[in-house]
Amino acid sequence: MATRSVWRARTRLLLAATAAGGGAGAALIMSSDDPASALKLSTTVPVRLFRDSVTAATIAFDYKYSLWGLPEDSPERARVKHEVHIRGARKLQELCFRNGGVYIKLGQHISQLEYLVPEEYVQIMRESMLNKCPVSTYDQVCKVVKNELGGTPEELFEEFDPVPIASASLAQVHVARTHDGQKVAVKVQHTHMTDTAAADTATVELLVNTLHRLFPSFDYRWLVDEIRESLPKELDFLVEAKNSVKCMDNFRKLSPQIARYIYAPGVHWNLSTSRLLTMEFIDGAQVNDLKTIQRLGIQPRDVAKLVSQAFAEMMFRHGFVHCDPHAANVLVRHLPSGNGSIFGKKKPQLVLLDHGLYKDLDDSTRINYAALWKGLIFSDAKAIKENSIKLGAGEDLCALFAGILTMRPWNRVIDPAVDHLVVKSSDRSELQMYASQYFPQITELLRRLPRVILLMLKTNDCLRAVSNALMQGSSLESFLIVGRVSSEAVIESKLWQKRSILSRIDIWLEKIFLEARLFGMHVALWFLQLQRALTL
Repeated sequence: MATRSVWRARTRLLLAATAAGGGAGAALIMSSDDPASALKLSTTVPVRLFRDSVTAATIAFDYKYSLWGLPEDSPERARVKHEVHIRGARKLQELCFRNGGVYIKLGQHISQLEYLVPEEYVQIMRESMLNKCPVSTYDQVCKVVKNELGGTPEELFEEFDPVPIASASLAQVHVARTHDGQKVAVKVQHTHMTDTAAADTATVELLVNTLHRLFPSFDYRWLVDEIRESLPKELDFLVEAKNSVKCMDNFRKLSPQIARYIYAPGVHWNLSTSRLLTMEFIDGAQVNDLKTIQRLGIQPRDVAKLVSQAFAEMMFRHGFVHCDPHAANVLVRHLPSGNGSIFGKKKPQLVLLDHGLYKDLDDSTRINYAALWKGLIFSDAKAIKENSIKLGAGEDLCALFAGILTMRPWNRVIDPAVDHLVVKSSDRSELQMYASQYFPQITELLRRLPRVILLMLKTNDCLRAVSNALMQGSSLESFLIVGRVSSEAVIESKLWQKRSILSRIDIWLEKIFLEARLFGMHVALWFLQLQRALTL
């Protein structure tokens, strides 16, 4: 009976997909600036949608059929579910690569939702989606360059390497040299990306909505909403260029103490359009490439601290956050001034790439988010609950929200121990168990939270992966940096609001208490590190 109902659901999904495919194709032709190309593209839309439907229905059937009759919490069910997760992730991976474009972007989002989707999906997507994207042919690249700048690459540049050095979901990067001798990186959008993006987003939305109706516990409509909102901005490379300029301006004005340690490649505006971006070429190591970083004479620990400082400043002070800081988008190089430490170690500089996905936090959200992190770092249950509620989690899900942010269960979040937020390797399986156990509540939490906070969760996951790669595990020092920056942002906000002398004295005393508390935590950290060193 159950098998027949799943097959009926699968049939309905395929019929809906086929019907929608024709409508999507017609809309594509009518709205495109290039009807001939759109006509060609419209023939691929039904094919892609049919492929989507078959994949989604096959995955759904595999779960229903394979898990049918297996008792909850039984070892056999856990083993089978693990195998089904792997099969489903492989099928989804194949679909993303066959369709490309938006689907690659969707796969990248999934790869960064650690513990919000099954671990098997995260690992399989992370292994492939960041560095193995489809590549446009050189003829296609030449066509984009000609349409955007009015000439061939050979005419516009002194040199232009036809082989890209990197390819992502929306574009690929070629090394070139301008006529005045400057080495540049030219980011060229994949052909017809703008047309296919609209159709692909519509088809993905149809599938996610249909799957949610068939299987209510599967609710990732928020992810489609986010892609629909952010994709048009990411497809306009002039927006990306302006974001990079604003990012650096924010560091110079609001975080001058670390501004020289952060860099974004300069833009060649005369060789840039909405579909082609020419930037200064920067040579550096990917932020997770430990061997190269060490070969440069840079301490991975210093890089981890700088990453934490830079993104804490963006979140809690600037309110303008780079939301895609995965390893391929953050490079490390020597600080150009060449100043080293007293031990001859080089100081690092972070080079931020791919500025297409930024989020603005309004002042209220920014301060509430900072106050939440201050509460998390200092084990303040009252502040955690209060600010989780302000951010939309609700009183019933604030403990879960804190757990997702820190990857720690509630009893550890509010533990006063100095290392209460450090995740050890032995904790991984426990965290995955919690994610599986509370999946319906996680889905409800993601539905409630504003999309800007969902992007902060994604950014948080990216930063955690970077920190884990640099430090071979979570870093207490990084948490203390977050604690300092978030606390200072809250104090600065209070200073803006309070004008009386007495209130300012209270805030001044609060700042002294903060410094004393942070000093005590650093001393405790030093003793903890000494103890670990002596036990080795």
